[in-house]
This record gives sequence, C-alpha cells and structure tokens, in this order.
Amino acid sequence: MATVSPKRLLSVIETTLLGRDAPTPSQKIEFLHAIRDSLPSLRELLSYPPPKPSDRAEVQSKQVRLPHIGPITLDDQDVQIALKLSDDLHLNEIDCVSLLISANQEWGLLGREPLEVFRLAAGLWYTERRDLLTAVYTLLRAVVLDQGLDVDLLAEVQSYVEDLITSGMRERLILMIKELCREDSTGVGGPNSEKYILDSRCALVERKAVISRERLTIGHSLVLSNLIERLGTKDVKDLFFALKDSLADYNGTTDFVNQQITYSLLFSLVIAFISDALGAVSDKSPILSHDALFRREFHEILMLDVNDPVVGGFVNCVRLAWVVHLILVLDGSDGGEMISSALPDDMRTVHSCLEAFFENNVFQFFLDKILLSAGFKNDDEDMVYVYYAYLHKQMSFFLSSPVARDKVKGAKEKAMNIPSPYYAAGIIGHLNEGGGHLRETPDSGIEPFISLLEFVGEIYKNEPELLSGNDVIWTFVKFAGEDHTNFRTLVAFLNMLSALACNQEGALKVFELLQGKVFASISWTTMFDCLSIYEERNKQAMQISGALLPEFQHGDAKALLAYVNVLKKVMENGSPHQRKNWFPDIEPLFKLLSYENVPPYLKGALRDAISCFVNVSPVMKDTIWRYLEQYDLPVVVRPNDGYTGQLIDTQVYDMRFELNEIEAQTEQYPSSISFINLVNILIAEERDFSDRGRRFIGIFRFIYDYIFGPFPQRGYADASEKWQLIVGCLKHFQMMLSMYNVLEDDIGTASGHSQISMVDQSLQTSMQLPVVEIMKDFMSGKSLFRNVLSVLLPGVNSLIIDRANQIYGQLIEKAVLLSMEIIFLVMEKDSTVSDLWRPLYQPLDVILSQDPNQIVTLMEYIRYDFDPQIQLYSIKIMKILSERMDGLPALLLKSNYASALAEDYAAYLQLRSEECQIIEDSSMDSGALIMQLLIENISRPAPNITHLLLKFDVDGPVERTILQPKFHYSCLKVLLDILDKLAKPDVNAVLHEFGFQLLYELCVNPLTSSPTMDLLSTKKYYFFAKHLDFLCATPFLKSDSNQILRISFLHQRAWLLKILSFELHSADMEDANHRNACRYILTELFGGRQVENGIDDLYSTPENVFNAAATGVIRRNKILELLDAICYKGADGVLKMSQLVTSLKYLSMAQDVLSNSTDLEVGVYYISERGDRLIDLASFRERLWQKCGQLNSLVVEAELNEARNAIQQLLRWGWKYNKNLEEQAAQLHMLTSWSQIVEICISQKASFLENPYEIIFQLLDSTLDASGSPECALKIAQILTQVGLTCMAKLRNDRFSFLKESTPDTVNGFDMIMTRKMPNGACHSILFKLIVAVLRHDSSEALRKRQYAVLLSYFQYCRHLLDSDVSVMILQFFSVEELDEDLDLDKVDKDQCELENLNFAIVRKECQPFLDKVIKDATQGSEMIKTMSLYVLDTLICIDREKFFFCQLQSRGFLRTFFASISNYAYEDGGHSITSMQHLFTLEAELSLLLRISHKYGKSGLQVLMSMGSLQHISSCKALSLPVKGKFQRFGPRAGKNSVDVDRKRLVAAPILRYLFSLTSLVDASEFLEMKNKVAREVIEFIRGHQTLFDQILQEDPLDADVLTLELVFLVVSLISKVWPYEESDDYGFIQRIFVMIRSVFSHQPEIFSPSALQSEIKREAGLSLTRLCVSLSSYLHSLVTMKSLMLPVTDLPTDYNAPTASQRPTLFSLVLFLGYLANALETTTEEKFLLLNKIKDITEFSRQEVDQIIELYVHKEYTTSSESIKKRRSVAMIGICRAAGHANQLITYLLLIAQNIMNIILVHFQDSEIINGVDDHALLGELNLILDKFELVNEDKVGQSLKIFFRLARSLKEMTVKKLAA
Repeated sequence: MATVSPKRLLSVIETTLLGRDAPTPSQKIEFLHAIRDSLPSLRELLSYPPPKPSDRAEVQSKQVRLPHIGPITLDDQDVQIALKLSDDLHLNEIDCVSLLISANQEWGLLGREPLEVFRLAAGLWYTERRDLLTAVYTLLRAVVLDQGLDVDLLAEVQSYVEDLITSGMRERLILMIKELCREDSTGVGGPNSEKYILDSRCALVERKAVISRERLTIGHSLVLSNLIERLGTKDVKDLFFALKDSLADYNGTTDFVNQQITYSLLFSLVIAFISDALGAVSDKSPILSHDALFRREFHEILMLDVNDPVVGGFVNCVRLAWVVHLILVLDGSDGGEMISSALPDDMRTVHSCLEAFFENNVFQFFLDKILLSAGFKNDDEDMVYVYYAYLHKQMSFFLSSPVARDKVKGAKEKAMNIPSPYYAAGIIGHLNEGGGHLRETPDSGIEPFISLLEFVGEIYKNEPELLSGNDVIWTFVKFAGEDHTNFRTLVAFLNMLSALACNQEGALKVFELLQGKVFASISWTTMFDCLSIYEERNKQAMQISGALLPEFQHGDAKALLAYVNVLKKVMENGSPHQRKNWFPDIEPLFKLLSYENVPPYLKGALRDAISCFVNVSPVMKDTIWRYLEQYDLPVVVRPNDGYTGQLIDTQVYDMRFELNEIEAQTEQYPSSISFINLVNILIAEERDFSDRGRRFIGIFRFIYDYIFGPFPQRGYADASEKWQLIVGCLKHFQMMLSMYNVLEDDIGTASGHSQISMVDQSLQTSMQLPVVEIMKDFMSGKSLFRNVLSVLLPGVNSLIIDRANQIYGQLIEKAVLLSMEIIFLVMEKDSTVSDLWRPLYQPLDVILSQDPNQIVTLMEYIRYDFDPQIQLYSIKIMKILSERMDGLPALLLKSNYASALAEDYAAYLQLRSEECQIIEDSSMDSGALIMQLLIENISRPAPNITHLLLKFDVDGPVERTILQPKFHYSCLKVLLDILDKLAKPDVNAVLHEFGFQLLYELCVNPLTSSPTMDLLSTKKYYFFAKHLDFLCATPFLKSDSNQILRISFLHQRAWLLKILSFELHSADMEDANHRNACRYILTELFGGRQVENGIDDLYSTPENVFNAAATGVIRRNKILELLDAICYKGADGVLKMSQLVTSLKYLSMAQDVLSNSTDLEVGVYYISERGDRLIDLASFRERLWQKCGQLNSLVVEAELNEARNAIQQLLRWGWKYNKNLEEQAAQLHMLTSWSQIVEICISQKASFLENPYEIIFQLLDSTLDASGSPECALKIAQILTQVGLTCMAKLRNDRFSFLKESTPDTVNGFDMIMTRKMPNGACHSILFKLIVAVLRHDSSEALRKRQYAVLLSYFQYCRHLLDSDVSVMILQFFSVEELDEDLDLDKVDKDQCELENLNFAIVRKECQPFLDKVIKDATQGSEMIKTMSLYVLDTLICIDREKFFFCQLQSRGFLRTFFASISNYAYEDGGHSITSMQHLFTLEAELSLLLRISHKYGKSGLQVLMSMGSLQHISSCKALSLPVKGKFQRFGPRAGKNSVDVDRKRLVAAPILRYLFSLTSLVDASEFLEMKNKVAREVIEFIRGHQTLFDQILQEDPLDADVLTLELVFLVVSLISKVWPYEESDDYGFIQRIFVMIRSVFSHQPEIFSPSALQSEIKREAGLSLTRLCVSLSSYLHSLVTMKSLMLPVTDLPTDYNAPTASQRPTLFSLVLFLGYLANALETTTEEKFLLLNKIKDITEFSRQEVDQIIELYVHKEYTTSSESIKKRRSVAMIGICRAAGHANQLITYLLLIAQNIMNIILVHFQDSEIINGVDDHALLGELNLILDKFELVNEDKVGQSLKIFFRLARSLKEMTVKKLAA
C-alpha cells in the first residue's frame, strides 16, 4: 500500500472538505484513497519506532541501508546529527537518517552548521506531526460541524472517523496529551535537549511552544471525538485526571495555549456527561451512569477536598456537569417521576454536588476564570461555539429540573433579602413603595443567583442563535424578573436582558417583556420616569440661587445604567422595520447629559444608547444632532472659544472640564469615550462633504488637544478604558482622513502662524480643516504623530502577547490597525502637497526615516496574523516606502532586519497560499499585494525591495546572483513552490496570476534575467511548461458567477506563455539546460517527439497530412487547444446603461458624471493593478448622490427611493462594465501572449519541431477560421490574422528556401525543384477562409491590412517554384537517375496550372463583394490601406483569366478613378513629410498596377490604357517634379537620426519609365514611315515635357552607377531608340549624350563583363545590368547606321563632351577593340558556366570544406550560418551555383547580341566602298581577324544556344577582313 505523506494528506483533506465549491468526482476519489492509505498512521497517531541499539550501531558504522533507497554512506557530522535527533526526539536512528535526507531535499543542507541542520530536521519532523494532527482535527470537524458537504461523502468520512475512534485513537489522544507535557524526549525534551527548532518557514521557535500547540490540537480533537462517539468510564476518569494534571501549570500562568488546553479537557468532560445523559433521554442506554461502580467511584473522586481554589473551581465546573448528567439520567423522559423513582444515594449525590458548587459560586468562577478570560475568547471559533452550545444544553436542562429550580429559587430569595445600602429615590422607589433609609450592610461578595444571571446572559450574548425556540430560558427570565427588592438583583437581571437581546428575536422579546405587562415594576416607563424625575429635580435646583444639584443615588445610577444598556441592545439588534416605532421620543435620553451630578458612566451609557438610534432613519440622525447641540455639554477648545452649537442656561460646564476635573480624578473616562464614539457614528453617516469637515473643527480640536494629545500622561484605573479612548480618537482621525482630501489650495492654511490677536483666534480656528491639521501634524512630527507611533512602537511581539493574554487585547489590536491605516492615509495624501508645503512640512517618509526603528516597526507588523488587515496596511506602507526611499533596503540591512523581513514576507505568502476561502477583492488580498510590491520594485535601482525579499545578492552585483531557493527561505522559494503545484486553483487564482507575472518580469529585467533564467531552466522547473496540460485541460467557466476566476485564469495562461516565449526567444542554445528546456517547452506546446538535432530537415510530413487536414482529421496540440479556449464569445463589453436603468433623468446624470471624469486624479475612473481603466464604484456612487443633491428634488420619500433604486442599478451596471472590460482585456492579453509564442516558435524554433509543416498549416487554418467567425471580436481577429500572416510568410519562405527530406546528408538538384508544398485542396481551404475573413461584417482597416498581407503572401506561395526563364540545359545537368515518376516536371507543371485555375475560380466565385471591398479601400481608405489594396488588385490581375478582373475594374470605373488619383498626386513640405512619403508609396503601387496590366494583357491592355489618357494623367503627376534623389523624414524636420532615405528613382522614375517602355510595343506595330504615329507622338511629347528627368538620367556615368540607375539609363536609351526616329531634329541633345555614353562604355576595359566568382554578387548584378545597357546602346547604334545611314569615323578620337555631335560618334576602331573584349568575356563566361553546371552533379560528393568554399563565393552571408547541417549547407551551395550558372547564361546571351550588333555595324561600313577603301590600318584589320578567329572557336554545346546566325555573320565579316588585308 502506497504511503501518503502527512503534508499531501492534509492538502487533499483541506481541498475536499474546506473548499468553497463542492469537490469534483476526481477530488472525492483522491480524498478517499488518501484516507484509506493513511488509516494505519492515523490509528497509530504520533507513534514512532523507538531507538534500537542495533540501528544505532549501524548508523555509527556510517553505512546505512534505507528502504526504497538502498545503502548510503554517512560522514561524521551526519552520524552526530542523526544520533542527536534520536536522543532528543526519541526516534529510531534509521528513521533519523531518513529525516536528514528529507531535510536535505527540502532545504539543501550543504554548507549549513550542524546545529542549523539539526533544527531544520527536527522542524521537518514536527511539521509532519502537525500536518497529521491537523488532518485528524479537520476530519473530526467535518463530521461534527455542518459544512454543507455531500451526504454520501460525509457518510464515508464519518465511517472512517468512527472506525478510528473505536480502534483506540481517542485513548491515544488522551495518552498523548499527558505524555507531551513531560520533560523528557517524548515530550518537551530533557535538560540536555535542544530547546529550539526551525519550522517550515525557517523561523526559530521554541520546542515547548510547538508541543503546546500539538497538545491544543489534540485537546480540540478530543472535544470533537466526544461528539461522534461517547466516552467510556475509563476515558472519563483519565480525562478528569488529565484535567487536574494540566491545572498544575494553570494557576498564575499567562500562557493562553495552556489555558485553552485546560478548557478543552474541561469541556470534553462536560460534553461527555451531557451527551451521555441525552442518550438516556432519547431512550438510549447511557454508558456512564449504567455502571453503578463508576458512578460511586467518580462521585467520590469528584467530592474530594481540594486546597487550590483554581483546581477547586474547575472541579466545581465538572460537578455542575455531573449533576446535570445525573438529573437527566434520573429524570428520564418524565420529569415528574424523578423524585419518586430516584434512589436515595443518587439524590444525595445530586444534592451534595448542588450544595458544593452553589456554595463556591461555580457560575462566578465560570465567568471569571473561563468565559471572560482572554484565553477563552481567543480560542478557535468553532471550538468556542461547541463550548457554548453544550453550556446552553447544560443550563437548559439545569434550569428545567425541579431540583435545580428549587435551589435557584432559594438562591434568589437569599439575594433579595440582602438590604441595599443606598437611598431609594427613583427606581428603587418603584420596587419598595414605602421608601426610606435601609440598613447598610457590608458587601459580602457576589451572590450565586446574581452570578447565575450573568452566566446565562454571557452564554447567549456570544451565541445568539442558541436562543431560537428556547422556552426554558424565557421561562427562567420571567421567574428571575419577579419581585425584586434589591438593586443588585435588578441590575443583574437587566444585564441578563441586555445580553439576551443579542439578535432580532431576543430584542423583540426583551422589548415586549419591558412593556409593563409582564413585570409591574420593571418596564420602559420606569426608566423614562426616573430620567424625568432627576431632570426635574435638577431644573428645580438650578432655579434656586446658590443651591447645589441634588445627589444622584448610586443605586438609581446603576439601575439606570442597566436599563439604558438594555435599551441600547434592543435598538442595536432589533429589526430595522420594527425598531422605528419602539421609542418615538428619545429626548429624555439627552436631558441629563449636561448636569454635573450625573455620574460619567451613566452619561456614557446614555450616549451609547443614543448612538444606536442614528441608523434608524436620516430624520432621526438630524434629530440627534439637534438634541446634542441643545442638551449635551459644549465643546470648548480655547478659553475664549465656544461650541458652535446653541448654548442654553442649564449648561454650566463643558466637556473639557468634565474630562480634566471629574473623570481624571477617578481615572475613569466613560463619558469622554461615549462622546467620541457618538460623534464618530454621526460623522460617519454624513453625506454632505461640501465644507470638507470645517463644521467639525471644534470636535476635532477637543479630541486632538485635550483627549489624544495628553493621553500618555493620564492615569487609567481600567486599561481597557485607555484603549477605548485611544481607539475612539484614532477612529475620528481616520474618518477625517478618509472622508476629505487635501488640495493644493490648502497651502495657505499650512503656512506659519504670525502673531495674531485673540479676537482673530476664534475666526482662525473656525477656518481650519481637520484633515489639513492632521497632515500638518504628521508632516512636522508633532504630538499626533508621536502618539500614533507610541501605539505602534511596542512592536508586533508585544501586540501578539497582549492580544492573546489580555481582555482588552482586541482593543489594542484595533488601535494598531487604525494607527497603521492613518499612516497609510497620510502617506497617500502627503505627496499632493509636500512640494508646496516645504520646508516647514516634510513627507511622512522623511519624518519616519529620521528614526529607522520606526520604519522597522511598521514593517514587522507583517508578522501579525491575528488580523489580516494590519498585515495589509504593513504591506501597503512598505509599498509606498519602497517607491519613495531608494535607500530602504540599505536601511533594513543596517538594522539587521532584512533577513527576518524576507522570511516574514515568505511566511505570510505561504500562509496565504494555504487558505481555503476565495478573496474576490484583490485589493484586500495580501498575497496579491505582496506580488504587486515585488513586481513594481523590480525596475527600481539595485538593490531594491524585490531583490531583498527574493534573496538576491544585495551585497554584490545582483546580476551575478546564484539563486538557491532551497537554501534560503524567501518569497522566491514560496512562489516557486506555489507555481510548481498550482494547488487550489480557485482560491489561489490571483496568486498564480501575479506569480507568473513576477517571474516574467524577473526574466526580462536586465539585472535579474540571468539568475532567474538559469534557475528556471533547470529540470525541476523547465519554466513550468508542465502546467500547459493543466491549463489546456481546465475548461473556461462560462457562468457570470465565475467571471472573476475566468479573468484570472486567462491572465495566468497569458503570463505563462510570455515566460515560455521569452525563453524560446532569448535562450542560449549552447547551454545544455536552456537547450533541453526549449525542447521540453516545444514538446509540451506542440506534442510529438522531440527533434534531437535542431536542423532544418523540416518537411518530412507525408502529403496525406494535408489531405487529412483538408478533411478535418488533424491531430490536435496544446497550442490549438489554447486557441479554442481563447476564442470563446466573451461578455458584452459595451453593455448599455439603458439595459438596466429606464429613467432618462438618471441615465443622463450618469453619462454626465462619466463624461466629465476623464482625469484619473479627480474622476470616477482608476487604473487597476492589471492596468485596466475601470470605474471606481465608490466615487461613482458619491458623484451620483452629489448630482441628486444638486437637483434639490429629493424631498419626497418616493423620489428618494427612486433615486436609491436608480443609483443601485447604475452601480450594478458599473460592476458589470468593469468585469466585462476586465474579461476583454484578459482575453486580449492571453491572445497576445499566445500569438507571441506561436510566432517565435514558427520563426525561430521550427527546426526543433517534429512536423513543422503540419503544425504551421494547422495554425494557419485555425487562425483564419477563427478570425472569420462572426463571433470573433475585432481586436482578437487582428491578432489572429497577424499570426496567420506569420504562418503564411513562413510557409512561403520555406517553400523557396528549404528542401524535402531525402537522406541525412545527400542533396540533389530536384530537391530544390520539388520542395514540398500544400496540396491544392489545402490551398483551396486557406484561400476560401481568407476571403471569408476579409468579407466579415465587423472589420477595420487595421484588420484588412493584415488580411491583404496574408493574401499577398499566399499568392506568392502559390507561384511556380521553377522560374520559366531557367534554361533547359541547366536541368539537363541533374542526374538522369533522379528523373523518376514522382519527379516528373510535366506533372509539376500540371499541378501548378491546376492550382492557378483553382485560385482564380475561388476568387471569381466571391468576386462581387470581394472586389467591392478592395476597390473601396483602394479609393476611399487611408494611404496605407490604399497601397495594400492596390497590390491585391495587382495580384488579381496576375491570376486573371480571359480578362475577367480587368473587365470588372473597367466596368466599375475604377481605372478612371485610378488615373485621376495619379494625376491629382500632390506633396507637401517639399515631399519631406511622413504623409508625403505615404502618398508616394501609394503612387508606386498605382504605377505598379499599370505595369502589371501592361505585362498581363500586352498590346490590348496597353491600348485600353492609352485610350483612357494614361500618359496625360502620368504627365500631370507632380511626383515627376521631385528631385531624383531625396530624403524623407519620419518624424518631421527635427527627427535627426530618425530620417529615412527614400530613393525616388525606385518609387517614381523607374515605374513610369518601365510603363513608357512597355508602350513601345505599340510603336513597333506601326509603320516606321507613318510620322504621325499617335503612340510615338505621345511618348515624344512626354519626353519633351520632362526633359529634365531624361537629362539627369543620361548624365549618369554608367560605369559608376548602381543597378537601379543602370536600369533607368537602359530604359531611357531604349525609349529614345524606339521613338526618337520619329523626331526629325535633335534639339534636345539626347543622341549626342548617347554617343558620349557609347564612347565611354565601349572604350572602357569591361572587367565587369566577367562572371568571376571573386566578384561580389552586387557587382555581378551591376555588370549584368551594364551588359544589358550595352545591348541597348549597340542596338541603337546599329539602327542609326542601318536606318539613318549614320557613318562612323574610322580613327579613334578622345572623348569630348563639348564637341559637336558628329565628332562624338564612336569609331570603328573603338568598336573593334570592344569586340575583342567581348570575345574574351564570351570565352571566359562559357567555361565558367560549364564548370558550374558540372559542380551541380557532384555537390553530394563534396566535403564540408569544399561546400563552405562554394558558399563563401556564391552566397550572401546572411543566408546561412556555420552551425547548419551539411545537408542544409549543400542545398544552399547548390542554389548559389545555380544562380551563378543562370547569371553566366544570361551574360552569354547579352554578349552574343552585342557582338552581333557590332559585327553588323562593321559589316555595313565595310560594304560601303568609300569607307572600306579608307580602312588601311593593318593592325586594326589584323586584330579584327584574330577576334573573328576566336568567335569561330566558340563551342555551341557549352554556350547552350544555336549560333548559326552568329557564325554566318562572323564568317561574312572575316571574308571581307581577309580581302582587305590581302589588298
């Protein structure tokens, strides 16, 4: 059977039983398996194998064999620590070795001191014990307490628990609670044992404290076990003796844990007796009383005399439970039969016990030592509830028993007969009609009856629900309220009533009881009459001059105090609808407040009662303000300043006097406390903030100057009153700070005070603002600041002790909380005015930093876990300090608190992660705040708080830190553990989200990136890619109730994907850890096996993969699963108010508030922790109410209710708006992260994927499908289309770059030709979905730009891989054996043709809407979308069939609009602005479309364009007036380095000239003699109109020009050669410039003609362009010679640009020399081409070195890297060879054409008899003859072309040359 670790067991139990939602079936199964597997360890709870001599000897031998591990070797230190653990913990030695191994796995023990290792190991062992005990307690608690568990699951749990109890677990618990307190190795340790351990949070704790906690858990488990299975007789005795043993340390102890252990033992006995007796009542045989021997023996034990009063008190408590047990058992089901049926011994037992505990007043002991003790109040809430529940049962049965009732009746009579020592004037007069003086008797202690009343009240005050249907208690109340003759009993009775009025039912019953119908003398009328009597007496005394006020009788005061307390509780807990009518006139409560003779405690009670009426209604609140001003004491803040309220004659002294002269004498301050509390409650209900608290300045100054200022110097009789006073003052200051803001205009009020007259002081005080005064005090470090710090400076340890051990501990806790909140509020506000108030006032962080201990103290409160609010404010203060103080880490390091702070934060974060309840408000989530603190501080200067808390090296360079989370307990260790497990995903959703965000920020931060990435790349983490399974498997919650979780889950996925993206993008692949991590990530993302070598052998997927894809049978991967999860239809982000609110008045009001709140500082919007701009609902509500107040129409209750309902609906709309906006942002965040990782994987890591082609196609198909869905939001569609663009571009690039896989290293020519592409069906699917996406209804320009880009990439992908211009001769050099059936070129051509037809058919099918959208974008869109759409039209023309698309463009009038756009082109700022650049790009696209039409449709298309006046439109385009070269500035004239060079030759001149050149095809069709040729005339007119452009181009030096310039020169020369023959004159000098160019080019040594590999590819391209220009020049010269009869001179003259045209003609001599250059170039190029073609055959045989040499010669460096595989490099080398061979082949063609033209020119001249006779230079003829001999040697096979014409021409010229030489 597999063993479940205690930690895992506890986690499973808590997740299943304590989760907010019902456990899932899988959780139930896991839970039941864990319980079943753990039953042995639970039965033998905390029972471990003891030490054995043999095992000790084995450990000492240093060779230990462990189960499931094998033999291990120990060193001396290991042996020493293991034996020490065995001695100190009473453990087996072998188990201690296992414990050391576990400790090393958890913490990493290398390098630690032996003592630290021991403490860590011991702490780990105690942690396992704690987890096991907590698991047992949780199981018991689930059975006992109703937690809403599934019935079947609860039955299973109960059966397991009952089995455990019956198998002896409870006896084991009783035994352990005794053993653990022993001072030996089984308990708290012997004298030589180590007293401290390191717990799971690496904190040093006392072993004794840990043991005490264990005993407490055992005690609580005992209590719960008694509620499941009743105790046996032996167990009861053992428990009683254990109780008496525990009391040995109880007396005088301040350890509340020991007290709580004692209480658990006591109540275990109480529960045992009551539950056993209840079994008898319910006709079940009792276990305890069934044994007469036990009954007698236990009674004897119970009645033994005890000298210790505390022990005796607890024994009396047991006696009380024992008596109730006996009474119930003897009584049975019929109480009337008890007396007659009971045995005499049993009755004597009952009476003896009754006498004993009544005599010792057990009720008062219960109150003083148990119920009112700090230990009891601070005990576990569930246990306290159980305790009170059984006290309730005990007292219900006790008070319903006749025997007990008789005893209580006697106690009541005794208490009534004690005479009162006080004069009966008011209330007592109602009780004793005769009045008069009563005999005074000394106080002889509290009577049992009075204690009983208080005891009963205390039970139900704390657990009000126990009153429901409790007739016994109300019967007892009526009995206790009869015939009171003593004010003590009256007061006790009224106090009980106030306790019973603890809920609505109790309040109603108490109110009805005091209506005067039940009790004649105890009623509300009695109370109000007494108030009126004393008020009348005081009035009469005031009317007599010099008379003193009558004495207020003590008894009456106490009775009135009790009455008023009942009134307070009734109003406090009564039903809001009923209490409105209970006390319509509350004026009598105010009338005694101003009299000096009224005791302060009575005034305090009156004000407390008044405060309960504030919330009754707004009218009542105003009434209370009015009565206070009329009756209460005035508030005087200075000798000459009075209270702002109206003063009346009866007021003879003020609050200041009462405080300092009356209350200070008794050191009791009930009146002042009640005054502060009352005004605080009233101020909290104020809704008018217009005067910013100015009307409360008098109250504020009184509290500030007279109460809180001197509070440290005052004496206090009761420490709780001191803290009540402090809490009231602090609450007042907190309200002033939270309700009102400090504005910059308040600078005047903060200026220094000059000497002013006393007359002006009152005015100055009335103009003060409380919030400003508080800020001034704190920012100057005065009394308020000092006193608040005095509350905090005792520190967290002092607070923990006081909270646990003092009754007023909760008040201290409240004071600390308010102090922390005040400091936080001041820090929030001081930044607004700190710059304006300097130097007199400084920001609070500056004041605090003057004493570092103050800052350290504030930080330490993170350790206080009694109240999470205090921890929250500690974190918030830390956050502000870290923002303002760069030296905060250094300060903490200097104070030696840095390490402890890191551990405290880590402990708190760990505690937060173990909680089981969801915190929906992330601003109140401490874990989220810690994460935000860490995230926000990452980018601050190092070292910062993040570095400190995560245990980076703050003493050295942070970037060199080696993170060791196992060695250092820090937030990093806790965070990694949290993210590693992702436990409780619903509870810890925000923690997981911010945790992943923190890791991402650490990864991208320059300082923390390297240490973090190195840590996460280890095998243990692998960047948490393992969670992709969980994240993909977890479905998104669709219901609105789970919207918060859904938002967090989206962000979790987003941040995790970002982390993975960053690793894939920036990982050092030379590092083994990072390489393995990347492979693991890719495998988790895309599935399949890993590719071990990151080579680019990608396309191994069979073609049927795509066929399957087309039919939908595709293997899914996690990336696609995540896409499916993202693309759900989210909540409506534009939820309209009108859907929830129908009132137009309130709708317009809300819209006005929102539209006027654009400023975040003063508006109703705020930026959330995730960066979302949300509505601040509190501010929104406040602004709406202010708007309602401005309308002044809410005077009727109905209108007020209408406003409430409307505002409530608007707030509900605001909440939904926020959540919907957050969900949309989360959806976009996740999609963005998803797109990042997809694009990185595709573009950078595709070589590591198993089937990349399949994956890319799936992604492309899925993204297009999703983006075209009507449910897909616009922003989501944009991101998806961007991913689709990346996929399509990758497919396109790879199609023209990579190879299909054949063998690991070999490559052949057809590998390049036959590169795998998608089947036509798959292409069909992609194109169809893409068009559907373009045609979606909800679209935008940004989306369509991306869609058009995908479309263009798709059509580029569909192009034929083999260029149609590739020579067949090159293909012939591929191996014959490669030409198998699968590589048939005809088949490839047929497939390509089918694809093109299919593409055309798909687009044609959707032609109408598709063209409408594209044309609309091309004509009406922005410049960018115009450009893109024009290129789309260009592509459509490319795939056109039968002029379908061309006719569509004509019929829609697009071409005319198109030409108008060209002619209307304009530019601003000289064409240097970004707008002008965009216009120019659009013009380029338009010209490109013109060229495409001319190329696609030839002469017919050109004729259409000419008929529409294309040349006229182009001629009027102003772009032609731009300079040929220029510069555009991206960001305006001051951009500097951001300027972008834009070559206007490429954008404007080249396209226009190409179009003009295409028009010459129409000129060729005309007859040359037709001088009025229309096309030629128009072209000539264009040239004339733009002479400057042509002149600039012809002035370029071709020998020093780039490729584009050479093309322009070629186009101009070609144009002139085509059309200028139609021009009769050469006034423009074009022919002269061409002659100069010919002489310059032909006379230059043409090195550039050589295709030598030593030249760069750029130079080879330029040489090819120059050769093409030479073809045009020679052709033009030939046309002039043949058609214009131009004769060239024979002799060679120097070039002269200033010479006339005739002298610039080239000479025959220069042509012959140039012809010789051509012959040499032709020979060299032919040979090199032949060698290159042979290399194609042998590429597979080349070594890597030879391949590298080829690449270096023929391939750009950026196309390849040295790390690529040999196969990839061979393919690249082959591509380079083919390119070079094609280049050489084209060069040969040009050379042959030039040679033919020159030979024809020479031949024409030699045929002229005059010229031939003039040629007598034998050297020239001899050179020509040699050249012609070379031409005859040209090998036609090597050239690859037919040379018949060339050879015939050469032979003809040779014959004439030979004749000339012979002559």
